[in-house]
Amino acid sequence: MPHVTPNAGRLPHSGIREIVDLALNSPTPIIRLEIGEPDFPTPAHVVEAAFDAARRGSSYVQTPGMPILREALSARLTRTYGVEAPIERVLITHGAVQAVDALMAAVVGEGDEVLIPDPSWPNYEMQATLLGAVPVHYALRAEDAFHPDAEEIAALITPRTRVIVLNSPSNPTGAVTPPETVAAIVELAVRHDLLIISDEVYDEIVFDGAHTHVAALAPDHVASVFSFSKTYAMTGWRVGYALVPSWIADTVVRILELETSCVSSVTQAAALAAATGPQGVVTEMREAYRSRRDVAVDTLRAGGVDLIRPEGAFYAMVPLPDGVDSRTAALELVGAGVSFAPGSAFGRNAPHHLRISLATSEAGIREGLRRFLAWREDAALGDPAGRALDGASR
Repeated sequence: MPHVTPNAGRLPHSGIREIVDLALNSPTPIIRLEIGEPDFPTPAHVVEAAFDAARRGSSYVQTPGMPILREALSARLTRTYGVEAPIERVLITHGAVQAVDALMAAVVGEGDEVLIPDPSWPNYEMQATLLGAVPVHYALRAEDAFHPDAEEIAALITPRTRVIVLNSPSNPTGAVTPPETVAAIVELAVRHDLLIISDEVYDEIVFDGAHTHVAALAPDHVASVFSFSKTYAMTGWRVGYALVPSWIADTVVRILELETSCVSSVTQAAALAAATGPQGVVTEMREAYRSRRDVAVDTLRAGGVDLIRPEGAFYAMVPLPDGVDSRTAALELVGAGVSFAPGSAFGRNAPHHLRISLATSEAGIREGLRRFLAWREDAALGDPAGRALDGASR
């Protein structure tokens, strides 16, 4: 009988999707706080641009992306971050996830090492594992406000290291890495001739501090990855883009050609409308997320939960009572009518945290956290009521 490859066989199932599936299949309504799905509609002018493009007829387009879109994004990067971004280095991808995948495939081979933040978006580790690489974790600790430590990263670099993954603003922690720390990590990459894959998907969702565009510090050692999904509430449109070093651009294009030929011309037309149209919607969504962040933090602290205030993105890490396992808690909370992502889904360093998504309404956040605090009080009292999902954790 045919069999899967060893690398593919090592891929874990997503701990986030486990909760998503339970929430979707629940016979009773669930307040959804587990997934990063903006509750805002895609802006009307973006939708209309897609309709117009579809009426004109879709077709194959250039693998690196439509030149008009690449030029618009090149101008955005230069205008916003002061970085040189010739269109030869700007590539359109099927969401940010394909950009990260293609970049890793271009430089990482069997037995190579990839430095990955912990906790972090699980796809980094999955992509490295599929390539036969060794994921090496550097810790993001609550006592350090979930910021990375450049000295710890330096100590993990070996002759087999090929990539450092940097994610700011961070999923799942909401931390924004300080500029001086970013600069120190970039210096390490230059010194050891490594590639930084800088996931900057949440670059437009910063509440405190400032976003650092990493490629501006070392263009030959940094590939920055972006997406329309979160910035413009376009998760289902599947359009991302990357600014890559010139030496790797052609290799990445050949990988993109193999994987998808090209991103849909219809969704690229929508992305062009988003990038060049009114930007007030971006500010409106960011301010709504900021308000939700404040509601969540204030509600939890009033309930006795001392959490780190997220500086960006639309997530927060919620500490659990001492010794409570995050997966068990997440499964139980679905039974209490609210869904969180378990910290264990994001690595090894947050087994006693839950991730809350602020991508739902303030009313939903208030009620979801009320249910969480009630569950937490019951757990502290050892009340077994409502633990119908206990068996699912075994």
